[in-house]
Amino acid sequence: MIDDTTTGIELARAYCDEVVAPLVSSQFPGLPFSAGRLGQGSDVLGLDDRTSRDHDWGLRLQLFVAADAVDDVARYLDEALPESFAGLPTRFAFTSESDPRNHVDVSSVGSFLRSRLGFDPRAGIAARDWLSLTGQAVLEVVAGPVFIDADGELDTARRDLAWYPEEVWRYVLACDWMRLAQELPLMGRAAELGDETGARIIAARLAHVAMHLAFLLERRWPPYSKWFGTAFAALPGAEELQLPIDTVLTAAEPGAAQHALADALQRLLERQNERGLTDVSRATIPFWDRPFLHPDPAIIAQLLDPIVDPGIRDLPRGRGSIDQWTDNVDLLMNPEARRRAYRAET
Repeated sequence: MIDDTTTGIELARAYCDEVVAPLVSSQFPGLPFSAGRLGQGSDVLGLDDRTSRDHDWGLRLQLFVAADAVDDVARYLDEALPESFAGLPTRFAFTSESDPRNHVDVSSVGSFLRSRLGFDPRAGIAARDWLSLTGQAVLEVVAGPVFIDADGELDTARRDLAWYPEEVWRYVLACDWMRLAQELPLMGRAAELGDETGARIIAARLAHVAMHLAFLLERRWPPYSKWFGTAFAALPGAEELQLPIDTVLTAAEPGAAQHALADALQRLLERQNERGLTDVSRATIPFWDRPFLHPDPAIIAQLLDPIVDPGIRDLPRGRGSIDQWTDNVDLLMNPEARRRAYRAET
């Protein structure tokens, strides 16, 4: 039986060890298989709690077999799984579904990777493949635990997705600084004109970019919006960024928001310099003769100048990765749509 402290990962591990793996081993002796709790769900990120149990939480597992064995294994498990395990039903309906079903998702490793990423990283990852990825899409492959990895295929794919190659990393970092440069002076100008609402909207957008930059500098994939702030708070050095970010979001005076953001950006620049990516002393400089700030252009130049790969040097300046230029959920959750959109726009 489960209790209030049981996590989805603990439940999945027990389900694998005590039910699913023994069934597969008995019915298909000699068949290599792998298993883990990957894909969607707060439990994959280790962030599920009691509230998470009201929908799409329960006995869930990803099982990986050779492509020609998928149908047979899935059919067998659908017939052989018990009605319940640990006091929970093995068959239940997801949100928007009416019919209960089991949630041992059987697939090949390649099929699973393509369903999340739109491509198989084991075949190589081009620059535009990297840029078609969201942090959440990568986390659905790399964040959850693997309980069994019979042939090492999952480990190979997860290692391949560990982080951007350096030149792609430099490009996406530069894109965040460009996004900051485009709107930082506008925040103060909107407030100067009496548009407090507009200034706050810009401030919130800039705070999000600064937080995204923090993820990039720590080489951590950012999750989707529900867990973005939670994951940000767990980043190394986040405690020194939290106050200025909170001030940007809550400041009554536009000047306070601008200077708080400048403080956050200075701390981020120092971290970037420590990484050996840049060597710039000030994150922000005056914006012409106006009482506003914007990022020092030398930051962007120092990030981009070392890039020698023509496939990366020729990428559109400032466009960035797919989740740097859109927050449309229907697009970001569809790997093929992400890839089509990126190909069409670049």
